[in-house]
Amino acid sequence: MQRKDIEQALDEFGLKGTLQGASTGTRWLNTGGAILESYSPINGELLGSIKQAAESDYEKVTTLAAEAFNLWRTMPAPHRGDIVRQIGNELRRYKEPLGKLVSYEMGKILQEGLGEVQEMIDICDYTLGISRQLYGLTMHSERPEHRMYEQYHPLGIVGVISAFNFPVAVWSWNTMIALVCGDVCIWKPSKKVPLSAIACQKIIAPVLARNNVPEGVISLIVCDRKVGELLISDKRIPLVSVTGSTRVGKRVAAIVGERLGRTILELGGNNAIIITPDADLKMAVQAVLFGAVGTAGQRCTTTRRLIIHESIYDKMKTSLLHAYKQVRIGNPLDSDTLMGPLIDKDAVKDYLNAIEQVKKEGGKILCGGNVPEGKEYASGCYVTPVIAEVNNDYEIVQHETFAPILYLIKYKTFDEAIAIQNAVPQGLSSSVFSNNVRETEKFLSHSGSDCGIANVNIGTSGAEIGGAFGGEKETGGGRESGSDAWKAYMRRQTNTINYGTKLPLAQGIKFQVE
Repeated sequence: MQRKDIEQALDEFGLKGTLQGASTGTRWLNTGGAILESYSPINGELLGSIKQAAESDYEKVTTLAAEAFNLWRTMPAPHRGDIVRQIGNELRRYKEPLGKLVSYEMGKILQEGLGEVQEMIDICDYTLGISRQLYGLTMHSERPEHRMYEQYHPLGIVGVISAFNFPVAVWSWNTMIALVCGDVCIWKPSKKVPLSAIACQKIIAPVLARNNVPEGVISLIVCDRKVGELLISDKRIPLVSVTGSTRVGKRVAAIVGERLGRTILELGGNNAIIITPDADLKMAVQAVLFGAVGTAGQRCTTTRRLIIHESIYDKMKTSLLHAYKQVRIGNPLDSDTLMGPLIDKDAVKDYLNAIEQVKKEGGKILCGGNVPEGKEYASGCYVTPVIAEVNNDYEIVQHETFAPILYLIKYKTFDEAIAIQNAVPQGLSSSVFSNNVRETEKFLSHSGSDCGIANVNIGTSGAEIGGAFGGEKETGGGRESGSDAWKAYMRRQTNTINYGTKLPLAQGIKFQVE
């Protein structure tokens, strides 16, 4: 990667100099917070500086968002959907530079950066259709000459708190759906990837301007934790969507719940793939490799546990060790690179600590486990992917380590495999590789996987936007993206209409007045 390549991407979005950390749509505030610097984990170079939003800036943004909601919600949903369609078209124009910027700032390989922007485009296309399908239900009343139905109304301001591993896509999952539902959004991106968020705001600004969208409908605040606390505790924000660790999610849920607000929680994952004797092992190895090594193990859907039948355990292990030898680690912008760096040196420390803990608990490291040296790895954020033999009940295995560490676990019976799969606190994504229909159907049954996502003959990563995305247990229980996830961004209202001339009461109650 050449410095000129970075400069070109930064120039594309006007990200030179010290940037302002708060926007209300097309207008940037003269923010008063401390300077935040963004460094690339690829080479450790400074990418840009942002003057963060202060408490007063937050108040300006939120006050304007509340005012904008009163206007935005009156616009017909299909018209709101058309604006989202235009945002999708603008993202198409900037797919390559935005994908590069995501790769520069976060460290994922370029194809994943481009894929993340494609997710944004896809959710815009999907949401355009949703804008004409915000449907309710009709019900039969027990009272004569009465009609009952339910409808959905906008909630208000939606706070979106996103994580570093998907700098832009998760924001779009929430924001585009919230917009067609009639809500307005305030985005607090991760402080580790602020430039990607600012670039998104700059991309959509022309769409907002030519459609006369009120300031405050789509806002951005880059801020420190103290200002972020204001968003979480603000009673003007009825819904807060959080993507992050289980620890963070529990804290946010407690604060928002105390004020009887709503949360959408997309938290940690400890995802497993079960490999049965009837599996296509070639397909399985490919899925495991992408699931465990993709994004350097920094996806919430990363494959972290591999539960293998004892009869094929050695064969699968040998195939995986061979496959891992072919993983090229390095500059994520090179087309032959399969794994880039971790987000920062703190993530490297977590990786090394997890490996030490595996050894202390009796596990065996089969490959990887070191931090490569050399000019290409000068940032100190690169690691080698690990395969380790463990028991599922190891304490370290019960926790999510956001790094490319894959645990191999042996099983005897399929029931045992499912029990191992479910015997962790998290419940996001899961998978089974088998051509035995009885095994696959049991895996998908009520006595099978307890995760929000359960796949057959594909890996744990790579969810499509058409399905509801989310998990159970300590993953938080939230749902984003497809299916009827839009309902979380709206309030349900039941309506009863009496078109007769009498007033019968429900349940046949008599309440006569002379």
